[in-house]
Amino acid sequence: MQVVEKLSVRAARQVEAIGRKVCVQGWVRTRRDSKAGFSFLEVNDGSCLANLQVIAPAALANYESEVRHLTAGCSVRVEGTIQPSAGKGQATELVADQITWIGPADPQTYPLQKKQHSLEKLRQWAHLRPRTNTFGAVARVRNRVSFSIHQFFQEEGFYYVHTPIITASDCEGAGALFRVTTLDLEKIAAGQMPPDSRLDFFGKPTFLTVSGQLEGEALACALGKIYTFGPTFRAENSNTTRHLAEFWMVEPEMAFYELEDNMELAERFLKRIFRDALEQTADELAFFNEHYDPTTIATLQKVIDSRFVRLSYTEAIDILQRSGVRFEFPVQWGNDLQSEHERYLTEQHCGGPVILYDFPATLKPFYMRVNDDGRTVRAMDVLVPKVGEIIGGSQREERLDVLTDRMRQQGLNLEAYDWYLDLRRYGTVPHSGFGLGLERAVQFITGMGNIRDVIPFPRTPGSAEF
Repeated sequence: MQVVEKLSVRAARQVEAIGRKVCVQGWVRTRRDSKAGFSFLEVNDGSCLANLQVIAPAALANYESEVRHLTAGCSVRVEGTIQPSAGKGQATELVADQITWIGPADPQTYPLQKKQHSLEKLRQWAHLRPRTNTFGAVARVRNRVSFSIHQFFQEEGFYYVHTPIITASDCEGAGALFRVTTLDLEKIAAGQMPPDSRLDFFGKPTFLTVSGQLEGEALACALGKIYTFGPTFRAENSNTTRHLAEFWMVEPEMAFYELEDNMELAERFLKRIFRDALEQTADELAFFNEHYDPTTIATLQKVIDSRFVRLSYTEAIDILQRSGVRFEFPVQWGNDLQSEHERYLTEQHCGGPVILYDFPATLKPFYMRVNDDGRTVRAMDVLVPKVGEIIGGSQREERLDVLTDRMRQQGLNLEAYDWYLDLRRYGTVPHSGFGLGLERAVQFITGMGNIRDVIPFPRTPGSAEF
């Protein structure tokens, strides 16, 4: 007696599956009935972009009662034999011996019918949109990128560590923090209890983290090379295609690394995850290339093949000022670069990725190492075409006296950061790190226009559904 194997749709579509007795489970995408007395079902289980064609003979016991009534969204279990297919774009098909209708989907209310919906409309059904081709493909690319991130750092000798999500420190100094509290805010507003942080759960003001960097530095100063990869939060009221209130960050920190080492690592890192995406999610990227951005694959390949150009911030300002382009935002030394400036540098002037370094100290947080000129810090931004900044990082300030001066200049409470200063008191070393937002990377890889479409459940101002 032939054993029935459970296979994914991806596995069942391979030539190697021909002749095997299998069980495939998934959701019906379409059903069409043949005049010859059988039906074609397209079944997908999320394992790949393509569907598996199922031949449902009229001889099935439940053909008239159930199979002919299957609609888009129904879940089914199909047992049968994989056979060669003469159909275009598929090597195999499944001839069913048995089809079990597991769960119905009312065709009158199920929203994902044949009609095309806008990406904005699909955000209203974030719980269902992963069943579409677009969002299934996004999820698989996101999975591949996440796996590649871990592979890269593990192969490079890094340790994966977990830094706090609840913190008392504002790493970026921007003040865009979500407060974490157990105090009764309604009673405070009504004057029925004092707004005293000492009465709060942790006995002091605490927040959702904007970065694991500061804690990562502590671990790097013990383990050498570490990375943290987890959720971070920004309470910025930014309704743009590039901002989220909750997103995922990978942040490596390396002891005994100077800025040049940091740049080399960031370049190797990006090339690795882009190469893996091209090789391991080729079908998905071909889909994005066809339906969303026809330059998706070519842009990734160009980044992989390019040597990232190094430009100081001062050199970049000079290039922009001499470009003859009338930018919306004025170009002046001491001003932050905008997306239009970054894209000009990558797409027009350099024709590929750029690493900017040595930014004005007034633009950057307290922890970045001050250069000998006293005006600039050892910061770096990695820029790529179409997006602009994709990585931000720096060499960290390892000198206690310089660091405390910078913190005072930015109005920080040194006592709150005393543990951070200890890293400079006890065995300080040059060290560096950077941060990559996972969603920014996935957005660049896929060519998707809105960052809300590369995370399963986007959190944005005024929106926290599901």
